[in-house]
Amino acid sequence: MKQVCVDCGAEQAWREYGISCSCGGRMEGVQDLRGLDGEKLKALFKERLAERLSVYASGVWRYKELIDPQLPPEHIVTKYEGNTGLYTSGAIREKLGIRELYFKAQSENPSGSFKDNGMTAAVSHGRMLGYTRFACASTGNTSSSLAMYAAMAGCSSQVFVPSHSVSANKVLQTMAYGAQVIRFDGTYDDGIRFLEQHGKELGLYVCNSVNPLRIEGQKSIIYEIAQSLNWELPEWIIIPGGALSNVSALGKGLSDLHSLGMISKLPRIALIQAEGASPFHRMMAEGREELVPEPKPFTKASALNIGHPPSWQIARRALRLCQGVTCSVTDEEILEAKRMIDRSGIGCEPASASTLAGLTKLMREQVIDKDERALCILTGNLLKDTDILTETVSSPAYAKLTVEAVQKSMETA
Repeated sequence: MKQVCVDCGAEQAWREYGISCSCGGRMEGVQDLRGLDGEKLKALFKERLAERLSVYASGVWRYKELIDPQLPPEHIVTKYEGNTGLYTSGAIREKLGIRELYFKAQSENPSGSFKDNGMTAAVSHGRMLGYTRFACASTGNTSSSLAMYAAMAGCSSQVFVPSHSVSANKVLQTMAYGAQVIRFDGTYDDGIRFLEQHGKELGLYVCNSVNPLRIEGQKSIIYEIAQSLNWELPEWIIIPGGALSNVSALGKGLSDLHSLGMISKLPRIALIQAEGASPFHRMMAEGREELVPEPKPFTKASALNIGHPPSWQIARRALRLCQGVTCSVTDEEILEAKRMIDRSGIGCEPASASTLAGLTKLMREQVIDKDERALCILTGNLLKDTDILTETVSSPAYAKLTVEAVQKSMETA
């Protein structure tokens, strides 16, 4: 394995650490898949699926040969991440009128979000290199995931969190794991720039999606989905887009599986952004080659509150590979979709619900046909943002505890 600059093509050894090239471009992991047999890998992954209390019981490290084959197992920091639920909802499927609909609940990860799939790989890599201080800029989920893994590794974590438009629940979770939280005036993008410029001199191993290992670990999400569906994926994978690490990672994962012959065809990707933070969608819709950042992004789906997504180049490549599309949805559409997912018994945070909102819009626009199958990635747990819950869930009135009062309450519910 090696790391390659997406701009100039310069290479860096896998055991080296650097989140950007000397030219300023992003580094990404590149694997040599030659010598790997797709059918043998399927059998190996099936065998590991039954394992418990070993590193390969992880829904990430089960696929180690495709994530980080060179990493010594003794350096792996894992909390059995992955292995998340794949659900259907008859009520939602019937409401949309679509043939088949799945929800992949990455919200069931140990820290409550999909970030764990990539974070286990990043912290394990940093630990192998001898780092003891880990850092990230975050709108919430990244920070809580990093804090959890750093604590498990016996290391410290410093997280940089904007002072506005971030869920208090996520910050409290981060602090509970023992992280040092550094609040600053500005946006997520300001925090990323600071760490890119000063992380090395501060002795920090940066764990944002600019770290190639984060993307490699997150590829496991699509591997797990494919294995759950017996290596036959639906026509559409619907993904929320903030920093764009997920679409970048899942695109790379799909490319791996297709190259190895483990899936017969590539599904199409639909990347969904919130209207108040949709610079990537605008770029794609307008056919531009360069992303114009949104200086003041705002959406109630706080995990999507990113105006300059660092993974936009890799995300664009993933969409081109999979004949992907983008769209943006309003906060109102997101919250309505969230109500549907919550009341199905699955539940999710607002950013996750953008996938169902986007699917609904793309079906209305006849981009996605009712006879096709779709899978929505749900990225964060229902309880990640209780401020939004107070807006969307009405509190019941107090009732006297009598048979008559309870019957009346049931009749009006």
